[in-house]
Amino acid sequence: MTDESIDVTPRRKPVQARSRERVDAILRHAAAIFHENGVDGTSMSAIARQSDMSLASLYRYFPNKAAIVHAIAEGHVEKMERALREKLPQLGLDEAIEVLIEQFYTFYRTEPAYSAIWSGVEAMPELRDLDLRELYNNASDLDARLQQEYPDLPDDRRWNASLLLPRAAGSILRLAATLPDQQGRQLVGELKVMTQAYVAELIRQER
Repeated sequence: MTDESIDVTPRRKPVQARSRERVDAILRHAAAIFHENGVDGTSMSAIARQSDMSLASLYRYFPNKAAIVHAIAEGHVEKMERALREKLPQLGLDEAIEVLIEQFYTFYRTEPAYSAIWSGVEAMPELRDLDLRELYNNASDLDARLQQEYPDLPDDRRWNASLLLPRAAGSILRLAATLPDQQGRQLVGELKVMTQAYVAELIRQER
């Protein structure tokens, strides 16, 4: 079996409240262990022990560790997509980008297991599709906002900007989250300058 063929689909879809609570508990405990020991340093047995269940019971919910990693990462993506859609319509574009950079940086630093899971996204085939889905969803939201505010921007330039901004910002924020907070904050400050300058150039060309 190659890495590309790893099944990351949960074995059980939690329908009843008790099952949902069980899955939430598994993911919560797994995230805590990933945060402490890293993904590679965590076994399914350790997750089962921490979740106060047998290994056989854990396998009834998730076929492997990759499926648990994917489920936690999917939760991260959903939280961030909600944040983007809540903030983007409420603020001017410059202000929205700055607020979202701050919000995402805090999320990246404080969400259990975020850095442990996403710092090696390119080495985890099970996360690459999820990462691309997040990128294109965010780009679609940003593209719609740019089209609304700057209707004279050429379609291809607007779409390229909508892809570039979240990808560049996400990569820098993930790096910043791995650094000491003071250094991470400095990197975030430079990111804000970079994005504001890029948006200003887009607007200038639109006019």
